[in-house]
Amino acid sequence: MKFILLFSTCLLVNACVSQPNEYADIVISNATIVDVKTGKLNKEQSLAIRDGVIIERSNYSLKNSYIAENYIDAKAQFIMPGLWDMHVHFGGGEDLIEENKQLLPLYLAYGITTVRDAAADLSDSVLSWREQINNNQLIGPTIYTSGPKLEGKDSIWPGDLEVETVEEMHAAIDSLDAMNVDFIKITDSALTPELYLKAVKEVKKRGYQISGHIPFSLSVTDVSHAGLDAIEHMTYLLKAAAINEPEISAKVASGELSYRSALPIITANIAKKTALSKYAVLAKNNTAVVPTLVGGQITAYIDEDNHQNDEFLNYLGKELKATYQWRVDRANEDTPEQIKQRKERFVKTAQLLVLAQQAGVSIIAGTDAGFLNSYIYPGLSLHQELTIFSDYGLTPLQTLQSATLAGPKFLGKSEQFGELSKGKTADIIFLTGNPLTDVRNTQKLTGVISHNRYYNQADLDELKAKAKQFVAEQ
Repeated sequence: MKFILLFSTCLLVNACVSQPNEYADIVISNATIVDVKTGKLNKEQSLAIRDGVIIERSNYSLKNSYIAENYIDAKAQFIMPGLWDMHVHFGGGEDLIEENKQLLPLYLAYGITTVRDAAADLSDSVLSWREQINNNQLIGPTIYTSGPKLEGKDSIWPGDLEVETVEEMHAAIDSLDAMNVDFIKITDSALTPELYLKAVKEVKKRGYQISGHIPFSLSVTDVSHAGLDAIEHMTYLLKAAAINEPEISAKVASGELSYRSALPIITANIAKKTALSKYAVLAKNNTAVVPTLVGGQITAYIDEDNHQNDEFLNYLGKELKATYQWRVDRANEDTPEQIKQRKERFVKTAQLLVLAQQAGVSIIAGTDAGFLNSYIYPGLSLHQELTIFSDYGLTPLQTLQSATLAGPKFLGKSEQFGELSKGKTADIIFLTGNPLTDVRNTQKLTGVISHNRYYNQADLDELKAKAKQFVAEQ
């Protein structure tokens, strides 16, 4: 009788011990975690997620430790932090608000869990979407935004805060303060070089990160010394690599050269030694670069591929697609010699990427996706950008880091993002291929976790289907 009683007690104790005693929203088991910091693979890993945060990571199954709404068996899958596209645009005017809003789920459908809006003319809507997504009232990636950007009078870009004096510049930054923007962007289509430099210094004094274009009349290193945190577009690093950059800057300042007429001269005068020297200055000053190479590639080769048969066009509203035409028309006006030059310029620009990496410049993945920028598709284009990085010399790990670690670092969010470990935000993508062997495997997407919700393959397909349906019903 004692044996039977003891045996029964043991069964009862074991039953109690094996019962889940904590609540989680999502539990993942049997995953191979890609460590994007070290490049190591960690097999047979489990994660417990509550309220969008990883609350436990373990080498053994957590299925019996938590009561969860979702138990995900990630056997034969690789999981890693969600991807960041650090240069997108929402714009085109109030008539395109809904078409822009419909792009948000598409980012998630392609594994992009965070985007950085780099200014346009729908800032009020973007700020509203930012909050709605954070409050789980809207499906889409986490949004960080600059609000409207700083520019000069009669800027060529819509939605800018146009300033002509120091007083106007201060007032513009005050208005961005009131909007609670995440960083500040500055461009140079109409802003004087003198006011540009003063604005960069004032923004830094106020504690913001600032990124932007660079006046061709200024040297890239001078702007870096002034405090610019990130250079948007690799073209400016092309200029920095030219042995005659000071001469080019002077001729642009005097009006002898324009941006477009200077480009062939720059391309013909690139030197590796000059590039490494200038890039070392950027690295020392912690000035990053967002290359946005995919747009240059599309434009350079548009005579060979006009993109009219792209499947993604079925996901884009008709008015948004119409904004692509101006770049297409401009490219179609190029002479055979100009077409040759733009292809050569793209190749030489992309080849500088590995030199920037060698010099220690932080490379941040971004695409320029959105309105105006022809065939740079929201979501898909980031994978295309990463492929270019890999094709032109970055290792798969360096490429992944540009889309998972560099963005959080720029925005001061590294404590929250970039790792799948306890206390980190649970932005996660599921892949059937190892991205450390081939970065194209980021396109082998089977699932996404964003804002405490798990989207399986069927859910991701449904996000795309809804976008297609929206367009079909226009």
